[in-house]
Amino acid sequence: MIKHIPVLLDAVMDAVGDIRGARVIDATFGAGGYTRAFLDAGANVLAFDRDPNVLDDAQKIKQEFGARFEFVPKPFSAMAELNEAFDAIVFDLGISSMQIDNPERGFSFRADASLDMRMSGDGPTVREMFDIWTVADITRILREYGDVKPAGAIARAIKQKMPATTFELRDLIHNPHDVAPTFQALRIAVNDEMGELSRALSVVPNLLNVGGKCICVTFHSLEDRIVKNTFRDWTTAPGDPRMPQNIRPRFELMRARTPSAQEIANNPRARSAHMRGVVKSY
Repeated sequence: MIKHIPVLLDAVMDAVGDIRGARVIDATFGAGGYTRAFLDAGANVLAFDRDPNVLDDAQKIKQEFGARFEFVPKPFSAMAELNEAFDAIVFDLGISSMQIDNPERGFSFRADASLDMRMSGDGPTVREMFDIWTVADITRILREYGDVKPAGAIARAIKQKMPATTFELRDLIHNPHDVAPTFQALRIAVNDEMGELSRALSVVPNLLNVGGKCICVTFHSLEDRIVKNTFRDWTTAPGDPRMPQNIRPRFELMRARTPSAQEIANNPRARSAHMRGVVKSY
């Protein structure tokens, strides 16, 4: 299995700056690439991940860095439960190489497996959701999350044949170009990825210290739109010094970054990545 390579790591480290002694949330622990870089730079890290398969990596980092690292086995929207302040919050969104490359998870159409696609291992699988979703539901999911042109036809085929494996789903899609977007759309829906992102971002302003930074690395146009629109709201809302700071925090945009040609050559997953960031100024 190919080890997950953190995308835009140099750009993220440049954006967070000097974090010696800082408190950082790694919202998407994965294999711990960002977390380890933050710890090596002297930060204290609180990491979230809902995927139970990352626990071994989290335990290894805990053994190495001790009290400077804490892991929370929950989705990153659970940061709403926190009542403390941080100096940086970093999101590396989307699916990881570890998840794609594990055929048993059902994320990839390149190996035959049950249609699972759950990041957390909890809740209904994609196959089980086929019993719940209507043709209209599946059509909307494929159009909204995958921009699948024959969404209605694929949705009707799914409800008629009720595929139980990745190959069964793949084989009922006539145009090969629609396969990857269909899998992507179903994965996003079953994990409520856009809802998770919106809920997490909504609590970020109150979790950041003045001068704190929120940095997001996105891979999909929908998640990038959510981040871009949220950051725009934070940075263009009229500031009023008479208003409580925890009601109307003011932010400044950081320079957006994309991967270099060399990074894309070394790690093709980086091709669609965008990094956006904001700084809390009061």
